[in-house]
Amino acid sequence: MTSQATARLATFTLHDGGGLPLVLLHGFPLDHRMWAACAECLPPGIRAIAVDLPGAGHSDLDGYPPSIEHAADSVYRTMVEAGEGNAVVVGHSMGGYVALALAERHPGFVAGLGLVDTKSTADTEEARAKRLRIAAAADASQTVDAVLSMPAALVGATSTERRRHLFPVLDSWIRAQSPAGVAWAQRAMASRPDRTAVLKRFDAPVAVVVGAEDAITPLADAEHMVRAAAAPFGLSAGDAALTLVPGAGHMSMVEDPQAVAAALGLLHIQVVAHH
Repeated sequence: MTSQATARLATFTLHDGGGLPLVLLHGFPLDHRMWAACAECLPPGIRAIAVDLPGAGHSDLDGYPPSIEHAADSVYRTMVEAGEGNAVVVGHSMGGYVALALAERHPGFVAGLGLVDTKSTADTEEARAKRLRIAAAADASQTVDAVLSMPAALVGATSTERRRHLFPVLDSWIRAQSPAGVAWAQRAMASRPDRTAVLKRFDAPVAVVVGAEDAITPLADAEHMVRAAAAPFGLSAGDAALTLVPGAGHMSMVEDPQAVAAALGLLHIQVVAHH
């Protein structure tokens, strides 16, 4: 059942073009700005629209209980109201969870899927409990202090050594989020189900991208999604492609924007040919 999304989400055109757009969904605890450098590296002619998910960046919460499903419905309603009939949906981490929910709940909208540093499985009990503790801390303190240490975990060892300039950037993005939005997102992620079966049914092109140094959603999670996405095409890889980004962690689109943009450009070409 589709939730009654009442608040239109904030959207930002990060790359001009025409035709079928890329819709870029950010991870936690960030907003659309994390996609900017990657979008600038896209091939000419591809339109890229980034969305701030509920409670993040410039998007408000609308009072609906936390759920990835509601976030997906909100993205869908926002894009349809903007005149977009379908799109290649690309999600990073939490955005990947939303992308999979979109494919499940609004399959006619999703012409292709890009899953970047994310996974299709649900949280373990330990991870779920940690999310709920962080949500409670954000509510109690009315600060985002509970997630300020995340940049060190988000980037890979190579970036820690060679791309130190990314740390203050990530820190500023996190500090710009609202405590209520942080709490809402954590509770939404904690309650999400395993959506591997969605990939097994999805019969359009899929691109899976993962940083080689991603410790949050590592290569094994990416390979799990590629195997699931290959299912509609038989034993071969079908239309599922895996891109491993060397020297990058969980923020591959920030750590190596050109590599991720190249993978998304190929996905767009594949979707247009398939569409």
